[in-house]
Amino acid sequence: MSKIKNIQARQILDSRGNPTVEVDVITENNILGRASVPSGTSKGKYETFELRDNKENIFFGKGVLKAVQNVNDIITPELIGKPVLDQIYIDQLMLELDGTINKKRLGSNAILAVSLATAKAASNELNLPLYKYIGGIYTCLLPIPLINIVNGGKHSNASSIVFQEFMIVPIKANSFVEAIQMGHKVFYHLKNILDKKGFSTSVGDEGGFSPNFNGIEDALDHILEAIHIANYVPYDQIAIAIDCAASEFYKNHKYDYSHFEKFEKSENETKNLIKSREEHIRYLSYLVRKYPIISIEDGMDQNDWEGWKLLTHEIGDKIQLVGDDLFVTQAKKLNEGIEKKVANSILIKVNQVGTLTETIETINIAKKNKYKNIISHRSGDTEDSFIADLSVAFNIEQIKTGSLCRSERISKYNQLLRIENALGKYSSYSKWN
Repeated sequence: MSKIKNIQARQILDSRGNPTVEVDVITENNILGRASVPSGTSKGKYETFELRDNKENIFFGKGVLKAVQNVNDIITPELIGKPVLDQIYIDQLMLELDGTINKKRLGSNAILAVSLATAKAASNELNLPLYKYIGGIYTCLLPIPLINIVNGGKHSNASSIVFQEFMIVPIKANSFVEAIQMGHKVFYHLKNILDKKGFSTSVGDEGGFSPNFNGIEDALDHILEAIHIANYVPYDQIAIAIDCAASEFYKNHKYDYSHFEKFEKSENETKNLIKSREEHIRYLSYLVRKYPIISIEDGMDQNDWEGWKLLTHEIGDKIQLVGDDLFVTQAKKLNEGIEKKVANSILIKVNQVGTLTETIETINIAKKNKYKNIISHRSGDTEDSFIADLSVAFNIEQIKTGSLCRSERISKYNQLLRIENALGKYSSYSKWN
């Protein structure tokens, strides 16, 4: 069994120009595995610890040279000579080296970069596609893309929409390439609509447009208009998914829409933007009735378990309710949600938990309990397309990797197109149910 000969970490830049960690794992046969890790803007409170240098005069404190040093000086000496094919052993060894609950000593960004690079080196060593190495011989399912076309909340400096993401879902596509074609058509029709109406067509962190819509329903109306002009039938062919990112506007036990919706309003109108838990849930239920929405992510605050119970009872049998900040890709948090019967789906982000092994554990718990898995990128991402292979490896039904622009988003779509081409007639494509 080939062993690890060397590991080298370095600081590179992510899609926002902020530093992140990249790692090379090299085997005895001089086979290379290289991985870089993403970073989020809207972060769950219970995510593992992302180590930053906090030196204000260097990258405004966002440098990762300490994490790089931890890889080169602490992790590397322990992993040299270890079997590159034993992913579980490698990940466990790093967890023991760190010794903390949330990876605060070494940094989850340091640990994750090594974990993913090890998997890549192993797949290259065996001359296997990454998705097949991770998932085995039964991997053949291409995910439905949730394509981001409007950015709001923390993902946009220009938009005045409180919800963070508005996505289109090509639910009646028969292949991944067809899904991309459908998304492309709607995306560019929306661009034309915005341009003709004098809206900005600049894009946010994840590639969606971020014009100054007059609130949530204005954004949804424009998306519906683009779907119709593209000659698709809402609900039947293309549906809508939203990410509320509710933890970002949950203040003093209220859902404060005015936190992001900054148009000048009268005192009475402003009061209407500050909603109780029950009012917020009623509004989400109203949106689901009015628009072809089939998925809501982070509809409630990450600590509002009572709100999650009420929301799940209200519309959990009608649409997909996705826990992101709620579950943070961690087995313990997901098991708590399953026990309390909240949500019915989980967003999977590898850097929320910090190793490939722990990510796979969470995916399997969700599958066992009939919770949907959705593989996801982060707002600060790199051109590394690891999550595309991960989605196919475990036959994950859906993937979120941003809009149909910006190369760090397109890299994941392109990898899925390559995989579909390689699998050919033996591949299948997820169906929404």
